This record gives sequence, structure tokens and C-alpha cells, in this order.
Amino acid sequence: MARLPRLVLVGQAHHVIIHGNNREPIFIADEDYKFYLEKLRLACEKHQCDVHAYVLMTNYVHLLITPHKEDGIAKVMQMAGRYYVQYFNYCYRQTGTLWEDRY
Repeated sequence: MARLPRLVLVGQAHHVIIHGNNREPIFIADEDYKFYLEKLRLACEKHQCDVHAYVLMTNYVHLLITPHKEDGIAKVMQMAGRYYVQYFNYCYRQTGTLWEDRY
């Protein structure tokens, strides 16, 4: 069965949370945080979202994000996540998923 679409209120702030798979670390070095934030910034510019606040912990991410189009948050999370997983798996010689479920 297909997943139900998320409720998105364009122009309203949303609290988005994403965890590392099995609550494993997703950030190990300072460079990891910097890389993720850069990709998040680029994704937000491309997909018209504003990030008002963020918390990057070793095994999860919290964002307060406002989309300016209906698919904005989904596209931001997809773009930033894909870039980051490739980076993480290359740097730490891993394969497979990094994220637990969807945001």
C-alpha cells in the first residue's frame, strides 16, 4: 500500500525530524556537520524553503522549515539526504541506508 501524502501548509513553519538508521550516528566529524548544512542550504535555495532553526545531533536532525511550495520540504529532504548519504558512505567506507524511515 502506498504511503499517504504528508500534510504540508505552504507558508507555515514545520518541525521536521529525521534519525540515523537504528539511531546510529550520522555525524562523526565536524566536517560532516558542515557538509550537511551546505547541502541543506543549496536544497532550500533550489526548492524554495526557509530554515529558521536547526539542531544537528550525532544521530538525528531537527529542522524548523517553511516551504513556499507544496513539495518543498520533501524535495529538500530528498536532495540534502542523497548528497549526504553518498558523502558519508564514501568517507566512512559504508554502504546502504543512513536514515531511519522517512522524515
